[in-house]
Amino acid sequence: VTVKYYGKASHAAAYPWEGVNALDAAVLAYNNLSVLRQQMKPTWRVHGVIKNGGVKPNIIPSYTELEFYLRAPSMKDLSVLTEKVENCFKSAALATGCKVEIKGGENDYYNVLPNKSLQKVYKENGKKLGIDFISEDCILNGLSGSTDFGNVTFVVPGLHPYFYIGSDALNHTEQYTEAAGSQNAQFYTLRTAKALAMTALDVIFKPSLLEEVREDFRQVKLKEEGQINPV
Repeated sequence: VTVKYYGKASHAAAYPWEGVNALDAAVLAYNNLSVLRQQMKPTWRVHGVIKNGGVKPNIIPSYTELEFYLRAPSMKDLSVLTEKVENCFKSAALATGCKVEIKGGENDYYNVLPNKSLQKVYKENGKKLGIDFISEDCILNGLSGSTDFGNVTFVVPGLHPYFYIGSDALNHTEQYTEAAGSQNAQFYTLRTAKALAMTALDVIFKPSLLEEVREDFRQVKLKEEGQINPV
C-alpha cells in the first residue's frame, strides 16, 4: 500500500503555524503502526519505509509518501489487518490536518492453497531420490515471504516446495545469493526438479491420482471461501 500525505508548506522558523506538516503525519502513521503491533497476531507482518519526507529542514513539508507491505496467512486475515492499518494512516491525517491518499497495490498475493494428494506423491518421489523432509509443524510454523504462486493455486491445484541448498544462509542476504549460485546448490536444485517432474508424470499417467488432486482442490477452495466448516 502507498500512502501520500498532503499538507501546506511554510517557513519553519518564521511562520511554522501557517504550515500543515505532512512529515508529522508520516511519523505519526509510522508510530501508530508500531503501537498496533502489540495487538497483531504473531503471523501478521507489517513493514514499510518513508519514501519522501520533505525537501529542506527550514520548510514545513507539504508532501510525504510511505510504502508498506501487509502480510497475513490468509486473505480473510489480510482484510482484517488492512482495515486496522488504514485506520492508523487515516488517524494520522486527522491529527495533523493533512489530506491522505491510500492506494493499494496493483496485485494482491494470495495464500498458497495446499493439496495433500500432490504433497504426498511429491514426498514419495523425493524420498526415492534421497530428500529428507522436515515435519509439517515446522512448515506451518515457519516464516516465509509472499509469492504470486498463491494466486495460481486458487485457479488450479498446485505444489510449491521449498528445498535446502546446502547452506544455512538466510534469504535476501549476500551470503544466500552466493550460496544459491554455488556448485554445491546445483545438486539440491536438480534433485528437487527431478522430484517435481516425477510428480507431474504421476499425475499425467494415473487418472485416479488426478481425480484425488482435483477433489482436494475443490475441498480446500470451499473451506477457504467459508462454504463448509473446517475439519
